This record gives sequence, C-alpha cells and structure tokens, in this order.
Amino acid sequence: MAKQVNDNSLGQNLRIINCLPEGIVKIPPSKSISHRALICAALAGQSLVKNLGFSKDVQATLNCLKAMGAQFSEQNAKTLIEKPISNPVADTVLDCGESGSTLRFLLPLALVFGVPLSFTGQGRLLERPLGEYLSRLTEKGGHFDTEKGFIHVSGSLHAGVFKLSGQISSQFVTGLLMALPLLKEDSEIIITSELESKAYVDLTVNVMQSFGVIIENRGYKHFLIKGGQSYKPCSYEVEGDFSAAAFFLVASALGCKVSCLGLNPASLQGDRAIIDIIKNCGGQVSFNEAGEFTATAAKLKAVSVDVKDIPDLVPPLTALLCFCEGESKITGAARLRFKESDRLHALATQFNALGAKIEELEDELIITGVEYLKGGVIDPHNDHRIAMAVAVASIKSTGLVKIAEPECVAKSYPAFWQDFCRIAKA
Repeated sequence: MAKQVNDNSLGQNLRIINCLPEGIVKIPPSKSISHRALICAALAGQSLVKNLGFSKDVQATLNCLKAMGAQFSEQNAKTLIEKPISNPVADTVLDCGESGSTLRFLLPLALVFGVPLSFTGQGRLLERPLGEYLSRLTEKGGHFDTEKGFIHVSGSLHAGVFKLSGQISSQFVTGLLMALPLLKEDSEIIITSELESKAYVDLTVNVMQSFGVIIENRGYKHFLIKGGQSYKPCSYEVEGDFSAAAFFLVASALGCKVSCLGLNPASLQGDRAIIDIIKNCGGQVSFNEAGEFTATAAKLKAVSVDVKDIPDLVPPLTALLCFCEGESKITGAARLRFKESDRLHALATQFNALGAKIEELEDELIITGVEYLKGGVIDPHNDHRIAMAVAVASIKSTGLVKIAEPECVAKSYPAFWQDFCRIAKA
C-alpha cells in the first residue's frame, strides 16, 4: 500500500509507493475557477460560493481578499461573502504564498482602489516573470517599488488601451479583465500575437458573466471592457478540476480502474483536453450516467502534444507518455521553466532517475516510451504537480518509488495522498 515514513538518513519525509489504485475519486473543485469566483464574489458582496476548493493557492487568494476588507463566513461547506472589498487600509501587506494567480490577478485590482498596498510571497513567486505586466500597469498610472521579498504598489489605474503580447501569461489578461470594468471609462486590451492559454481567459469571462460583468471578446485579439460596471451578488458553484482529474485519468489509462466523479462534461477548462490526448494515444475515455469519467487501458502509442494552451497538463502527460510505444514530444512548453520549479528540467531529471527516457530541450521534452520504471527516490522540487505525476507513474514501476517532501501537493490538491491511498491496492 502507499504509505509515508520518515527517513532520517535523508532528513526529510518520504512518500513510499507500491500500489495499483482502483476505485472512484471525487475530484476537488477547480483551482482556477475558485480563484476567479472568490475575487468576483469579493467585489460583489452578499454572494455564495459553493464547492470551493481550499488548496494553499486558493487560501492565499481568500486571505488577501480578507486583508483588503472583504468579509467571509463558512456555512455548511459553503463560503458566504458578507461584505465586499471597500477602502482597503493603506500599506496592508498581501501574502500571496506561492500562488501566481493570486499575485497577478490582484495587482491591477489594488490599483483600482488607489491606496498603497504591498505584495509578498514564498518560494519562487516573486522571481516569476512580471516585467511586461508591470510596464503596462505603469503606463496607466501604477507605481511599483520592489525590495527583497516585496512589491510595493501605489497609484491609481487609468482606463485606456492595454497592449500585451499573447506569449505572456494569460493570468495578466485575467487580472486586467477583472479590474478594468470597475473604472469609470471604457478600456481595451489588444493582444499583439497569438494568445496562449485561451481557455483560462474563457473561464474568466464566464465567471465574470455569472456575476453580471460583461466582456466583449473579439477573436482573442481584442477585448472591449465597458467601464462603470459593477459585480452583482450571485450564488456560484465551482465545478471539478480537470487538471487534478488528469492524474487519475492517466492512472486509469495505464491499467488501473479509476473513475473520476464531479467533472463537468461541457467544461470550458482547457485541461479537459486530457480526454482527447488519451484517445489519441490509443486509450478510451467514457462518461456514464452516474457522472463518472473513466479511461480504459490499451496499447498506447506515441503522440506529439503542443501544450502552449494546456501547460498544467505537462506533468500528467509526462507520466502517460513515458509508457507510450515510440517517441513522443511535448512542445510549446517554455513557460514551464517559470513555475514552482523549472518544471521541464525537474520532470526530465526526476523521471530519468526512475528509469524513464526523456530528453530535455529548450521548450520541449522528447520522451521515448519504456515498459516499466525501476523505482528510486525523487525530489519534486517543491512542485505539487511533479509529485502527483510521479505517484501516477509509479504504478508501472518494478521497484518502490519514494517521493521526498510529499506535502507539496497541498498547493493545489491537499487531499491527493488521502485519495490516492484510499483507492490503493497493494
């Protein structure tokens, strides 16, 4: 059975895995949607957010919104927003943890309220790219002073035309989309090259619409944002997370019998693409009347996947493609070097340490399929998705797989080990 022990010789906790998961997993709420719903609700007030996921990242957003003056309460596993953000206290420090979404979504919102605020974070958060974002915000009234561990924000955001490269994080676009409707005058966002991760922008626009704010999207090249809008109270239910489900769907495609419950078959989440990718590899994915998605094992063949729109799928894809016959490619993955870890490098080195055959290039991974891994000890580099990907890959390992610092999964999926072990069969 999967288990956790403390290995003093290594000075760290280890998760030791030797199991075949089998059963039904209730997939946690979407982290991406949870962030967006919380922020919209905190701008509306008197709203109810149901099925909210409390990963470390979402908790960071919640804590920052509270620090900005919103008031929340819990009611039977539901989150009630009793009072919206109003007149944040000057010089309040907003701790974003390791959440890039929290930081990037709230930076322009801080400028809407026009009081000086400070952002801080943990891990590599403040090292992640912000340059173009801060430049555009500076052009429209923002002032930013950085010191070790802090970004100090002052000034007031002005409406107007914002030009952004499509190769930057879609989180920058989302942050502006949520903030600009609150200004008195109209604004535009012009994307100067093909926009990556379009699905995340779709999620933003969809959630905002639920709260009464309308964005006009002209082919992902031009967004029109009417000023003078306000967020309206509503009751919103967060759907299950396809980026979390991907790990269990891959496990099922590799020979386990795992079904995923709580997913929306018509979801706008880009990571729903895992279904088509598994099918392209030769597997099957079914959806039944009970609301369960299940992948079926088959002889898997190599594929090439462009991940510029689905970067969060790279870790579970790596676990899948390691066992696909032939040479697979993951392309368009340069931005993964700026995640919680240099995710491309970490995936290649750690999976290779287990016996995989992965070549790391500048913005892609070339993966030659193997029949089995050999086991070993890996360091997920404090990256939640790498730890979960290795757990999935371990089901096709001839030896024990030991994962250092397994608690890092709390960033996105705090109950992952609980779910994984609950359905584990030795």
